[in-house]
Amino acid sequence: MAEAGDGPRATRAFVLHPDIKADPDRRAAGPALGEAVALAAALPGLEVVGAEIVPLPKVAPGALFGSGKVAELGARLKADEVELVLIDGPVSPVQQRNLERDWGVKLLDRTGLILEIFSDRARTREGVLQVEMAALSYQRTRLVRAWTHLERQRGGLGFVGGPGETQIEADRRAIDTQLTRLRRQLAKVVKTRDLHRQARAKVPYPIVALVGYTNAGKSTLFNRLTGAEVMAKDMLFATLDPTMRKVDLAGGIEVILSDTVGFISDLPTELVAAFRATLEEVLAADIVVHVRDISHPEAEAQAEDVAAILVALGLEEDRPLIEVWNKADLLGPEAAEAARTRAVRRDDVLLVSALTGAGLGAFQDRIAALLRRETTAETLHLDHADGRRRAWAYESEIVTAERRTETGLELDVVWTDRQKAAFGKIG
Repeated sequence: MAEAGDGPRATRAFVLHPDIKADPDRRAAGPALGEAVALAAALPGLEVVGAEIVPLPKVAPGALFGSGKVAELGARLKADEVELVLIDGPVSPVQQRNLERDWGVKLLDRTGLILEIFSDRARTREGVLQVEMAALSYQRTRLVRAWTHLERQRGGLGFVGGPGETQIEADRRAIDTQLTRLRRQLAKVVKTRDLHRQARAKVPYPIVALVGYTNAGKSTLFNRLTGAEVMAKDMLFATLDPTMRKVDLAGGIEVILSDTVGFISDLPTELVAAFRATLEEVLAADIVVHVRDISHPEAEAQAEDVAAILVALGLEEDRPLIEVWNKADLLGPEAAEAARTRAVRRDDVLLVSALTGAGLGAFQDRIAALLRRETTAETLHLDHADGRRRAWAYESEIVTAERRTETGLELDVVWTDRQKAAFGKIG
């Protein structure tokens, strides 16, 4: 099993995936358990010493599992000296309290684990505040009945415990006080971000946003195209805070490429709301590129999860979107040929390998062609005093002709809707 993190000694963790037969929306158990183990491996300070699928006809209200299974698992956890149990699914406060008592371990459900990872990954001030608010909202209903410790040993949220930590008595009033304080801090940060976004809106280049399931290879693709050094690891949620770089495409077209946080199934609702601002980069993009790990056994289910989140974010149906089927280098000969056959039948799909660079030339050509198709030609009438607008138009490389008139200038331009909107904001 995977061992992760630094520090004097890793916390011994065990991963359980409840396969609830009565749940009509349940995911394939094998890949789901693999993803849960990968989530655990993404958190520093954990050593995953075991993982298991637990078939369940139905959920037991008091302890999730039946009494026999609780006793059986308890014996295994004790034998393996497990300190933390990660359950890949929702666990109620009552279930958590009872299982922690029966097993003598700390327990974290899927939402808690993802929040912990986000806390460890967040780098910007806004990202840190958003994660803290999401975590407090999650803890608010759990602290009273389930557990009353907010322990801190490292830079995370304190879900994952350890010896020698300080125990902080917390109740709902204390949580609400903290939330109020964080909202005030976040409001100040958001003002600054709004100013940055307004400045970006005046950037004279179209924006291409990379989205996709976590670990689909977005950051590797971003690095390959931009020459940047964004952290790109075989790890879930390697990227949280958005990164933007300028890229020169074929035909002299310049774009801003944006790498965003990876999506995941059953993303905690607290985080969907908290990171909406971060994902506004996607809503502002001229083209959205959905990067998929086409070698993953659950590739189709992952694509559906990403599509559902994009809809929840409010992405318009007519926004140009293309799919990049990444990690073609991991496909066997037959699977690769089948993927190529499927891809060529669709105008909005490209088969690539961000790792080897295969197919990226065609990808850049497709983006350039799509941008050309999304542009319109217009004639602008400018006064002599409109020097800033004229300079911006030339900097944006949208001017095809210029004529002097009695009152000023006429500019023939070819631009995208976003460039037109940015032009309108120039004072």
